[in-house]
Amino acid sequence: MYYVYILKSIKSEIYYTGIAKDVNLRLKEHNRGKSKFTKGHIPWVLVYFEGPYETKIARSKEKYYKSHSGKNELKSKGILD
Repeated sequence: MYYVYILKSIKSEIYYTGIAKDVNLRLKEHNRGKSKFTKGHIPWVLVYFEGPYETKIARSKEKYYKSHSGKNELKSKGILD
């Protein structure tokens, strides 16, 4: 089972969307520079997560939240700026 999560960089104020079995562990990994993309934007804070979902559903939701429509939905819910 996986969770979909959204992080916000305090440094650059960008967002990152991903999936993980353990969101808190994954956040720690991002803040330790374990991901190429997020490494240059440390520190990160968790702004949203949902789930748990089966892998296929979590991947689908992750893809949706990265799309224009998904971002608009998250903005309308007050999750993104």
